[in-house]
Amino acid sequence: MLMVDDISPDGIKIVTNWGAMHVGASVFIPCLNTQVAKEQVVKLFKRKKWQVKTKIAIENGKLGIRIWRTI
Repeated sequence: MLMVDDISPDGIKIVTNWGAMHVGASVFIPCLNTQVAKEQVVKLFKRKKWQVKTKIAIENGKLGIRIWRTI
Protein backbone atom coordinates (compact mmCIF):
# COMPACT_ATOMS: atom_id res chain seq x y z
CA MET A 1 0.00 0.00 0.00
CA LEU A 2 1.30 3.46 -0.89
CA MET A 3 1.57 6.00 1.88
CA VAL A 4 1.04 9.72 1.20
CA ASP A 5 4.75 10.47 0.65
CA ASP A 6 5.67 7.31 -1.28
CA ILE A 7 6.14 7.29 -5.04
CA SER A 8 5.87 4.38 -7.49
CA PRO A 9 6.88 5.44 -11.00
CA ASP A 10 7.41 1.86 -12.22
CA GLY A 11 4.71 0.25 -10.07
CA ILE A 12 7.18 -0.52 -7.27
CA LYS A 13 6.86 1.49 -4.06
CA ILE A 14 9.84 3.75 -3.29
CA VAL A 15 9.99 4.93 0.31
CA THR A 16 12.14 8.00 0.99
CA ASN A 17 12.58 9.95 4.22
CA TRP A 18 11.48 13.27 2.71
CA GLY A 19 11.35 14.86 6.18
CA ALA A 20 15.14 14.60 6.42
CA MET A 21 15.59 16.38 3.09
CA HIS A 22 16.85 19.89 3.81
CA VAL A 23 17.16 22.77 1.34
CA GLY A 24 20.04 22.03 -1.04
CA ALA A 25 19.88 18.25 -0.51
CA SER A 26 19.39 15.87 -3.41
CA VAL A 27 18.44 12.25 -3.90
CA PHE A 28 18.67 9.92 -6.92
CA ILE A 29 15.61 7.79 -7.63
CA PRO A 30 16.41 4.92 -10.02
CA CYS A 31 13.47 4.24 -12.35
CA LEU A 32 12.60 3.56 -15.97
CA ASN A 33 9.52 5.77 -16.18
CA THR A 34 11.25 9.06 -15.45
CA GLN A 35 8.30 11.20 -16.57
CA VAL A 36 5.92 9.58 -14.08
CA ALA A 37 8.59 9.85 -11.35
CA LYS A 38 8.97 13.56 -12.06
CA GLU A 39 5.18 14.11 -11.99
CA GLN A 40 4.83 12.25 -8.68
CA VAL A 41 7.74 14.12 -7.05
CA VAL A 42 6.50 17.53 -8.25
CA LYS A 43 3.03 16.75 -6.84
CA LEU A 44 4.55 15.61 -3.52
CA PHE A 45 6.76 18.71 -3.22
CA LYS A 46 3.85 21.01 -4.11
CA ARG A 47 1.79 19.47 -1.30
CA LYS A 48 4.70 20.12 1.11
CA LYS A 49 5.04 23.68 -0.26
CA TRP A 50 8.66 22.96 -1.23
CA GLN A 51 10.34 23.87 -4.50
CA VAL A 52 12.07 21.17 -6.49
CA LYS A 53 14.45 20.81 -9.40
CA THR A 54 14.60 17.50 -11.26
CA LYS A 55 16.96 16.14 -13.87
CA ILE A 56 16.86 12.87 -15.76
CA ALA A 57 20.20 11.18 -15.20
CA ILE A 58 22.16 7.97 -15.51
CA GLU A 59 24.14 7.29 -12.34
CA ASN A 60 26.27 4.18 -11.85
CA GLY A 61 24.72 2.77 -15.02
CA LYS A 62 21.14 3.23 -13.77
CA LEU A 63 18.50 5.47 -15.34
CA GLY A 64 16.45 7.65 -13.01
CA ILE A 65 15.92 11.19 -11.80
CA ARG A 66 18.00 13.36 -9.49
CA ILE A 67 15.83 15.54 -7.25
CA TRP A 68 17.00 18.69 -5.44
CA ARG A 69 15.02 20.53 -2.77
CA THR A 70 15.60 24.17 -3.67
CA ILE A 71 13.38 25.93 -1.09
